[in-house]
Amino acid sequence: MKAEKVVTLTMHPAIDVSTSVEHVEPTHKLRCAPAHRDPGGGGINVARVLRRFEADVLAIYVAGGSTGDLLQKLVHREGIRDLVIREMTETREDFTVYEQSSGNQFRFVMPGPELARESWLAALDAVARLEEKPGYIVASGSLPPGVPVDFYGEVARIAHSLGARFVLDTSGEPLTAALSRSPFLIKPNLRELRELTGMALDGERDWLEAARRLIATRQTEMVALTLGEEGALIVTRDEAWRAEAPKVEVVSTVGAGDSFLAALVWGIASGEMLAEAFRRAVAAGSAALLSPGTELCRPEDVARLARDVSPRPL
Repeated sequence: MKAEKVVTLTMHPAIDVSTSVEHVEPTHKLRCAPAHRDPGGGGINVARVLRRFEADVLAIYVAGGSTGDLLQKLVHREGIRDLVIREMTETREDFTVYEQSSGNQFRFVMPGPELARESWLAALDAVARLEEKPGYIVASGSLPPGVPVDFYGEVARIAHSLGARFVLDTSGEPLTAALSRSPFLIKPNLRELRELTGMALDGERDWLEAARRLIATRQTEMVALTLGEEGALIVTRDEAWRAEAPKVEVVSTVGAGDSFLAALVWGIASGEMLAEAFRRAVAAGSAALLSPGTELCRPEDVARLARDVSPRPL
């Protein structure tokens, strides 16, 4: 079955720069390996993985200045169709340094520029005026300064009006505000779910109960809880599944959550049973750990690791 069209939205994109060095220490000049640049930001990362699964995906994002021009070139390099909201300020750059001697990864996330009111309104208008109605709209990532905390709630309202399922991966106040519009799916990690619920959530029973409460109160239809090396849990009104993550040698942790979400959306949009879509999502999260920097997961690694993922019903 052909997957439904997916639109991703990234309000706080970045160019992700990655490199490596033998040892990180203060004061001295550190001679790094050649830098690698990827288009980044939650929604763009989701679009990159969806494109690798040959999904019909359109990426909407904000970009400005010379770094914004480079960001668009990098998006096009991935073969992704896009709709760019032009902004006067420069798109930010983040960078990741891999320390060869220890295997540690150092991630430096730069603050983004304040987004003009005209820009975030233009992003909402771009979603509302989509000519081809998508089956899914995926908004992922933080909101830059200047964007109201209920922005994702407005995106959810627009998605509902278009007949699309709204998928949200964010945290803090923007997530809390969006729940009043009942997104189809949210994907918190454990820290984010604790912040959202104000509960300690010390074990699987607590995780399941917290997810079911969000669904019972009509704040969302599905909760996909990522647990790092412990795997993930997914809950709907009628189903709940838990899966352990396959053991892999970690090269980079960047983009594991985005890879998980993209594979999950692709499976659901393709009409797969929830357990099978969840299996691939857990495999994709682990597969992302095998790639250096911000390269995300590769489909061949996902297919191989999926054989080692065994979802169990709860």
